[in-house]
Amino acid sequence: MAKISKRLKEARSKIESDKKYPIKEAIKLVKETSAVKFDASVEVHANLGIDPKKGDQIVRASVVLPHGTGKTVKLVAFVPEARVKEAKSAGADMAGGEELIAEIKKTLKTDFDIAVTVPEMMPKLAVIAKILGQKGLMPNPKTDTIGTDLTKMIGELKKGRVSYKNDISSNIHLTIGKVSFDEAKLLENFEIFLDSLKKVKPQSIKGTFIQSLFLSSSMGPSIKILIK
Repeated sequence: MAKISKRLKEARSKIESDKKYPIKEAIKLVKETSAVKFDASVEVHANLGIDPKKGDQIVRASVVLPHGTGKTVKLVAFVPEARVKEAKSAGADMAGGEELIAEIKKTLKTDFDIAVTVPEMMPKLAVIAKILGQKGLMPNPKTDTIGTDLTKMIGELKKGRVSYKNDISSNIHLTIGKVSFDEAKLLENFEIFLDSLKKVKPQSIKGTFIQSLFLSSSMGPSIKILIK
């Protein structure tokens, strides 16, 4: 059994494990109980009342967090050569067409966090679909990474658009900021995410959609949130 550090023990002692905390109080606690020396991420964990084996109950969406996640993302845009300059002006760290695709196919290197493209490039991406798919980088209309308006699409992603999808245990995990964020920013990011999650409730779900919500920092204790 892994040994629990003194710092983590002290952090856990500030939280009542069986209590559900109002979100404002939970945010204050997650900042107070961060048990690491670096600027930890603040994460939301949601357990959903879905059956992940049923295709019509898969929850997948994206949302623009007004204050971002605190992480700088590296974005690549797969676009025709005529739109490379436009993509870079919009904020893409890398942009290219068939030559870039051929390079990734040859080297298998995907040193970026997000990939976007325009509809006409999708057939050309087929040759690296498996490479991108294995790392969750394949552009998808459900995550707003395929579109014609490069300025809007890339701008939102660089600003703080994040994607989320349930795992095989019906859970969703999403970073909503850093411990260094002030409480108001974390609260607004949380509320925007929660509103987004409620809106994508599958129509086939008749019972309680959001079973439980937890807030935690990287390697910090979990705090159960009171759901309203």
